[in-house]
Amino acid sequence: MFGARGPTSPSEGNTIVKTILVVEDDYMIGSLLVETITQETPHHALLATNSSQALQMVHECKPSLFLFDYRLPHINGLELYDLLHTTKELEEVPVLLISASFPFEEASKRNIMLIQKPFELDDLLRNIERLIA
Repeated sequence: MFGARGPTSPSEGNTIVKTILVVEDDYMIGSLLVETITQETPHHALLATNSSQALQMVHECKPSLFLFDYRLPHINGLELYDLLHTTKELEEVPVLLISASFPFEEASKRNIMLIQKPFELDDLLRNIERLIA
């Protein structure tokens, strides 16, 4: 489920669990990202392997962060960003775009944070925390 779920356990006090929607067409990479986020942060991650699946998932609930691969089938990560950010409820949701190559200028115009593949998982987690805070 998307959004805040409240405290995850009594020992975590008032930690609010936020949901991150990972959109990655390579299932192995996407699964690794979801597993890493779930294990290394207090947040919950969901995986969509294409833009259609991502669009369907955001209709169910609102994520706190989008983590997109740039090279997706049918529409790229920037086009998916543009499409999702036309929805009033999603226009303020930050995006972290990952790829081996991307149009830096276009991402900069949209104020999108970029991380280049291959990347260190620690760097990815730091950027996620920066954006989701």
